[in-house]
Amino acid sequence: MSITRRQLAKWAMATALIAPFAFNVPTADAKDKYVIGFSQTTTVEPWRVQFNKDLEAEAKKHANVELLVADGQDKTEKQVADVENFIRQEVDAILISPKESAGLTGVVEKAMDAGIPVIVLDRNVDTDKFTQWIGGDNVVIGEAAGKYAVDLLGGKGKAKGTVVEIWGGLGTQASHDRSNGFHKYTDAEPGIKYLLDKQSGDWKQDQAYNIMATALRNHEDITMVYGHNDPMAYGAYLAAKDAGREKNILFIGVDGLPNEGVQWVNKGELAATFLYPTPGAEGLRQALKVLAGEKVEKKIVLETEAITKENAPAILKANGL
Repeated sequence: MSITRRQLAKWAMATALIAPFAFNVPTADAKDKYVIGFSQTTTVEPWRVQFNKDLEAEAKKHANVELLVADGQDKTEKQVADVENFIRQEVDAILISPKESAGLTGVVEKAMDAGIPVIVLDRNVDTDKFTQWIGGDNVVIGEAAGKYAVDLLGGKGKAKGTVVEIWGGLGTQASHDRSNGFHKYTDAEPGIKYLLDKQSGDWKQDQAYNIMATALRNHEDITMVYGHNDPMAYGAYLAAKDAGREKNILFIGVDGLPNEGVQWVNKGELAATFLYPTPGAEGLRQALKVLAGEKVEKKIVLETEAITKENAPAILKANGL
């Protein structure tokens, strides 16, 4: 049976009238499209690469999320400019992982004043004017590392050794917290001595290598290295290896990425690492709760875990490595 143009037109008109009612089914989210801006410190460091992957994977689960990722290029001024751009675009929410606390405080407050919820990830800012903070407790991680270090160096009341500590950044709260937690246990041991003043490797392997190379030239006896992240601990290990002294030094790091710190522990290059989970996926989930009008906790602390030679193989297996 042939269909005339008039019949086709009537059918199209009827469909147009029916369609809005037939397909107007409420979705799980309250808005057709949420634009969420994410200001990342840098996209170079391995932990932050994983951070981004976790966040982007979570975003793909939500059809109504448009995620805008801005690379701060490891510069505070670039991050400030990125967040100001998000404010001008009137995004629905902002996720930010600050390079340094003080430098990003003002722009976070500016976003909140503009009515944009801000979820701070990983490092803190120097204000309470934000919607939520999500990250690991760096003091707890430092304490776990410090306690483990004391055990390795002979145990409580008996520990002896010389320690090189390589800071992530003197201007970041995370680095101060990881140091303070570590010192809580090591400073209680008269037999443990520190060899360097505060030395910042800026979270980078090559800078830690240089710091350690200098320490090796100036000190004949180095018992342990505590790096505020795994790349710096590994950079120190490589410097010691090049000097032929790696077998006499214990190396401890933080982060616990399977293809990085866990691998190095499994190979015996690091004595231990401490898991610092990335907050990306949880950050996006919490942002959607806020945008849906739900109340959220002011602070969410992600749990740490000691990774040693004993449990590293199981972690690698679980990650297909």
